[in-house]
Amino acid sequence: MKTIMITGCSSGFGLETARYFLERDWRVLATMRMPREDLFPRSERLRVLQLDVTDAQSIRNAIEAAGPIDVLVNNAGFGAPAPFELMDMETVRALFDTNTFGTMALTQAVLPQMRARRSGVVVNITSSVTYKPLPLVGVYRAAKAAVNAFSESLASEVQQFGVRIHVVLPGSSGETRFRDTARAHLRGMEDEVYADFMRKTIARMSESTGAGTRMQDVAEAVWRVAADASSPLHIPAGADAVQWAAQAG
Repeated sequence: MKTIMITGCSSGFGLETARYFLERDWRVLATMRMPREDLFPRSERLRVLQLDVTDAQSIRNAIEAAGPIDVLVNNAGFGAPAPFELMDMETVRALFDTNTFGTMALTQAVLPQMRARRSGVVVNITSSVTYKPLPLVGVYRAAKAAVNAFSESLASEVQQFGVRIHVVLPGSSGETRFRDTARAHLRGMEDEVYADFMRKTIARMSESTGAGTRMQDVAEAVWRVAADASSPLHIPAGADAVQWAAQAG
């Protein structure tokens, strides 16, 4: 029986992916900062572990408790939309700590066991906003783009050990709590310089039409990567992500 560890499982893509793999008879290690077993169906193949990807000791504890890991999914992350001029550097660092450095730290912690077994898969969930420039999400986009670049280089380093690295890039989803979390970090709506621009930008984004990304799209993309060794390095997940990827060439 194979084991998958997924970060950020309290909601959204992480929660859906954990449930998806449980239904397919995998052993699932669902991690989150505040563990909640009530989010999942009862199963002997499920363990809910406490993990804060920005805390080194928390990472060590989770890896020690997990045992052998066949697939690692780095999903934990958050957004904070705002004009860059109005963002405090504490928020900038927090975005990179969770979205970028947390991914790197957990990957580094898992690689030794995968290398020793000469087998393993690391899936980094980034974002389709890295396909094109968008206002108000510059720092978030930079943090996710850094993971894309990191993943590309890492893939060439660990291929020799039988370890695969992949990037799943979701589009916009109304099914997750990401938008609500992002709104909680929204800054600048009362600023005399940027307020009008922000209102128009947010309205334009809200009025955009077309199919978005379902939580299941991301779970299915991770499943494809886990099951198919010939999967490409980058996999857009969701109709809008696929469209953006095509436009980016």
